[in-house]
Amino acid sequence: MAGKIKITQLKSGIGRKEDQKRTLEALGLKRIRHTVEHTATPQILGMVKKVKHLINVEEI
Repeated sequence: MAGKIKITQLKSGIGRKEDQKRTLEALGLKRIRHTVEHTATPQILGMVKKVKHLINVEEI
């Protein structure tokens, strides 16, 4: 069973590539310091890897 992760947006998506903006939106992040929780599935981990320079990830 996959664990849970907490994702916090640390940097803005403004000025980033369109696919990175869409990835932040798909993760449910709306603004800086916004935090969401997700199950650590391969799909979510792939999205996290794509925008790792904009977010902080913690295991729950």
